[in-house]
Amino acid sequence: MDNLQPEPYDLLGVGLGPFNLSLAALADRVSGLSSLFCEARAEFSWHPGMLVDGARMQVPFLADLVSLVDPTNPWSFLNYLRQHQRLFPFYFAERFQLARREYDHYCRWAAERLVNCRFGTAVTALHWSAEDELFRVDTPTGRLRARNVVLGVGTRPAHPEPFAPLRGNPRIWHSADYLARRRSLDGARDITVVGSGQSGAEVFLDLLRTRGTDGTRLRWLTRTRALAPMEYSKLGLEHFTPDYTRYFHTLAPAVRDRLVQDQWQLHKAASAETLAEIHDHLYERTIGRPIDTDPVEILPGTAVTGTAAGPCGGFELLCRHLDSGTEHTVRTDAVVLATGYRAERPAALDPIAELIDWDEQGRYRVDLDYRVATRPPLSGGLYVQNAELHTHGVGTPDLGLGAHRAAVILNAVAGRTVHHLPERAAWTSFAPPTATTVLPRPQERNRAATPTR
Repeated sequence: MDNLQPEPYDLLGVGLGPFNLSLAALADRVSGLSSLFCEARAEFSWHPGMLVDGARMQVPFLADLVSLVDPTNPWSFLNYLRQHQRLFPFYFAERFQLARREYDHYCRWAAERLVNCRFGTAVTALHWSAEDELFRVDTPTGRLRARNVVLGVGTRPAHPEPFAPLRGNPRIWHSADYLARRRSLDGARDITVVGSGQSGAEVFLDLLRTRGTDGTRLRWLTRTRALAPMEYSKLGLEHFTPDYTRYFHTLAPAVRDRLVQDQWQLHKAASAETLAEIHDHLYERTIGRPIDTDPVEILPGTAVTGTAAGPCGGFELLCRHLDSGTEHTVRTDAVVLATGYRAERPAALDPIAELIDWDEQGRYRVDLDYRVATRPPLSGGLYVQNAELHTHGVGTPDLGLGAHRAAVILNAVAGRTVHHLPERAAWTSFAPPTATTVLPRPQERNRAATPTR
């Protein structure tokens, strides 16, 4: 099968979400570098289950595939608008955040035109050939060879363990399938949404809009003790800069793990705008009547500890109030799990799993160039995108850092500076001053500035 590809690729991508698509777009303009990106799906799609009407991105449009690295690149969002003769309408719309549907359409436009993107091509196995120092990549149509491989397989919907007994029930499913399965909620008179992030807020808001007048009880249940909005202050957003990524990477693993949990409001919370829309909708629907007559429950600080089928249909959720420790049972007809996503090791890595230097928790060890640590004899470059939250911090899943990460990987693979990247991008200094830096006290500076007589 190898004779289908006489020369090995310099760079082969596994998976085509926004991050590997960004890498494909940047690699497209690099002369002398051969690349191919393989995706099992027949076409590009980005969270199709959450392309709800009115849902907007949480990052500005400049967080496209290329602009924050190369704004002159033809795969930029502005050029997409130009190609569709929509520059002036976008200009007059004055919207910094795109509709999710528009971002998905933009990515489709790029993916369908990039010659190094191949859809309908699943990578089933990765092998390492020490003899010729190449990855051998199995696909249903043949074996490919590559000097470097970049894993961009994305994350998978997370299903909390307490819901395991009800896994597969047609009335309990993840928000990733929301639009495809929303009709299955027809007939349910009590619907529970679990999860306080942006997906949970958008699902709850959509249900308020579509089921708010038929008497259905809508419940929003979250472990988070407060429905606090996503951190969106200008200085707070500097956690999503290469500066913070570099600082985070220097910390001890235990410190990094703790920070990821503590910084939930930076990367897991809902937007202030969506929370405001929910409140406005709730306020308007109770005009002329007390709010306690509205069939809506919002229960923060509440963990689901167990689940079971109800005796008369539906489900029973055993819940514990985190502050008081008290327990109660929620009876509901349907559950939408807006419980986030987690990175999983792709099965294609199984043939080389013993050649990867996993950490104590079975995760990748990833250097600043996003290269995975490997053991001899594997000497080729194995890189990851959006699988390094534990080593690179809260900016890992953020689209605003996608182009920068792709450029870092591209520079490393090319062995030269293909893209000049900023040495500093944040006003904030996250690390303490070095031990050799001694700043004088203010009064000492004042005395030094006072002329002697």
